[in-house]
Amino acid sequence: MTKATMKAVGLTRYLPIGEPESLFDFEAEKPVPAGRDLLVKVMAVSVNPVDTKVRAPKEQVEPSPRILGWDVAGIVEQAGEGVTLFKPGDEVYYAGSITRPGGNSEYHLVDERIVGRKPETLDFAAAAALPLTAITAWEALFDRFRISGSAADNRGRTILLIGAAGGVGSIAVQLAASAGLTVIGTASRPESGEWAKKHGAAHIISHYEPFAPQLKALGIPAVDYVLCLNATEQHWTGIAEVIAPQGAVCSIVDAKGPLDLNLLKSKSASFHWEFMFTRAMYETPDMIEQHDLLCRIADDIDGGRLSTTVAERLSPINAAHLRLAHEKLESGRTIGKIVLEGWS
Repeated sequence: MTKATMKAVGLTRYLPIGEPESLFDFEAEKPVPAGRDLLVKVMAVSVNPVDTKVRAPKEQVEPSPRILGWDVAGIVEQAGEGVTLFKPGDEVYYAGSITRPGGNSEYHLVDERIVGRKPETLDFAAAAALPLTAITAWEALFDRFRISGSAADNRGRTILLIGAAGGVGSIAVQLAASAGLTVIGTASRPESGEWAKKHGAAHIISHYEPFAPQLKALGIPAVDYVLCLNATEQHWTGIAEVIAPQGAVCSIVDAKGPLDLNLLKSKSASFHWEFMFTRAMYETPDMIEQHDLLCRIADDIDGGRLSTTVAERLSPINAAHLRLAHEKLESGRTIGKIVLEGWS
């Protein structure tokens, strides 16, 4: 019997994005779900810095094409025998697992415990902009910082978001503001500052200038939380200077060198890493928390309390458009999310 195939975009060599073979179109075998896996018909995907980092040039060569892509919105086509949360025909969105093939393919396997119900008020492309960044922002704020979801509890508390107009920043600003925090975002350009303000930032400062004088000019001597979404080591001294005594710092960006944690000691400030793939990578006992939080995000989207962060759409999903999206991300000047939709 001939096996079913599907369109996909992948790589075998890790090349600069200007090389046509850095990402290429190919035909892959259509997977079959088992256990708690869903087979999802992929309707839209978006790109994230993790895609460009995984694809970054290195000597390694893959024996068969590797598929990237960790943001998907689509329709459940089939369900494994252990699935209890979804059924064929359900519209879903999710980020998937870094340890499994990504979603840049017509069909994709994903564990139901990290899948959420797609917001009903969004089309597939607008939904695909959200999962990875929403999970990252949610976990940083509510799991790492343990911030209360009650606005009354957080009145008067402040958070500095370094890189507030990017993919994670665009949803983190909304979540933090809706939780009652006063959000100070950093931006590099007027248009990125306006984007962050549109999504809920109360104040914008430059991340090219020292933070402390800019905050003092706003009447904010120190902040309760710092969420670093850009160049951790570059901003580390400034972060340590502005974090409040007994405050908390979280970063999602690998440091290029050692961080001097001694700078936080006199303030008894805590430091956290946030990596949204941790639960899926280690299949932690609370892995289903990502299903729950994505469903809560969907409820907030449908209730008008949060909005999608899509800034640009490309169609169809193919290697040429994914190379273009990677190139834009690598420029470091993107605002919000770039989404690809539909297959040719």
